This record gives sequence, structure tokens and C-alpha cells, in this order.
Amino acid sequence: MHQALVGRVVDNPRMWPPRGQWRPVARVGALTLPLLTCAVLSTVRDRVPAAPAVLVLVLWVVAAAATGDRLAGLLAAASGGLWFDFFLTAPFRQLAIKGSDDVETTVLLVLIGLAVTEIALWGHRQQARAAGRSGYLDGVLGAARLVSEGDTPAATLVEMVARQISEVLGVDDCRYEPGPVSDARVAVLRHDGTVTRGDHVVDVDRLGLPSNDFVAIPVGRGARVVGHFLVIAVSHVTYPTPEQRRVAVLLADQVAAAVETV
Repeated sequence: MHQALVGRVVDNPRMWPPRGQWRPVARVGALTLPLLTCAVLSTVRDRVPAAPAVLVLVLWVVAAAATGDRLAGLLAAASGGLWFDFFLTAPFRQLAIKGSDDVETTVLLVLIGLAVTEIALWGHRQQARAAGRSGYLDGVLGAARLVSEGDTPAATLVEMVARQISEVLGVDDCRYEPGPVSDARVAVLRHDGTVTRGDHVVDVDRLGLPSNDFVAIPVGRGARVVGHFLVIAVSHVTYPTPEQRRVAVLLADQVAAAVETV
């Protein structure tokens, strides 16, 4: 059950789209499918107007962009415009266009392909953000349910929440320490999502979380701090959104009642 709850917290949307072995395949297809389509249509170009050919090529751009890979969408748009010029506009089998209508059609094909790619990527980002919000909520509710049930050992609950915080913030390590933060040099993540070091507010959106240095997340019960989580990003700089930072604080607060009784 604990692993399942941790697994519900999805990756940082800033990391979208996830890497995968499908990307080389999508990019090769984005280059070759417009070529093959134009080559086939060139055999019947006297009977097929330019408009249907353009729509078919736009379909390949849509398919490439739907993979969530911007480069694949751009390659499909560029390949479609190139081979449409080569096979389907006079002079044929030359990278040259004489008719103004053909020039407009080719330019529009490339521009539409670029626009479709960006729209598809925007949709992917919105979907990723929505999935992220759902995952964060599941994590908080899951931790709250375990606290209310009272059957989960404090050490297990703390470990689960530490993993969830690591996932939400995209950091390398997170551990719990009892008591308030005693070192004034340690940056602190506040309930409103801001990160402060002393009286200075860290611009996380621009600079990311302080790397190779701990950031403390206080665990509060009312006005009293009973402990804190220490998070650190060593291998990379992370840029959690304000929403992710507030979720991390809410997750930390879920363990207050459990650790106070230890």
C-alpha cells in the first residue's frame, strides 16, 4: 500500500515529456512518412489536387506531434514541405517552385505543421499538469488517511512521506530530523511555497532549489515545530513550481501527529 501511494506522485511537469525509446522511431517516421506519401501521390498527381495532398501531410504532422516530441513534429512539418515541393509542385522532382499558388501552399503547409506541433505540445503539458495535481492530491490524502487510521508505525509513515516529498520536488534525498531547524544557514521552505534563507527569499522559479545544500521543511503541529524534513538535490538543479512546493509542505505536516507521540 505504501509503495502504491508513493507511485501515485507523478514526475515534475517541467520534465515533460518523459524520455523513451520511442523517440528515435517517431523522428524517423516523421522524416520518412511524408516522403513516401509524396512519392506515392506523385504517381497520380494529375488526378489528385494539391489540397487533399496537403491534408494527408498535415495528418502526419499531427501524428508526430501527438507523440509529445517537438522535434518529431518539426521534422514532419519540414519533411512534408520539402517533399511536397519536390514531388507535387512544378517543376517536378526539383527543389524549385514556379507558381505563386504552389509557393503559398508549401509555405502554409509548413506553417500549419509548426502550429499543430505547438498546439499538441501545449495539450500534452496541460494534461501532464492535471495528472500532476491529481497525483499530489492522492499523496496528501493517502498520508492523511494513514495518520487518521493510526495503524501505521511513525517510522514507516515518515519514510513514505519522505519519498513522496522527494518525488514532488524532484530532489535526490529527503530525511526527517526531530526538532526545529537549528542552523540559520539552512534554507527553509515555507507554507506559502516560498524558500527563505535568513531574511532573503530565494527565487526558486529562476534559480531552482539550492543545490548541494539542504532545504528544510518544518513539520508543525499548531504553532509548534516538532521536526523538519531535510531535502537536497545533488545531481541536478530542480525547479519545482509553487504548487509543488506547497504540496511538499502539506505532506510534511501529515506526520506531525505521529512523530509527536514517539
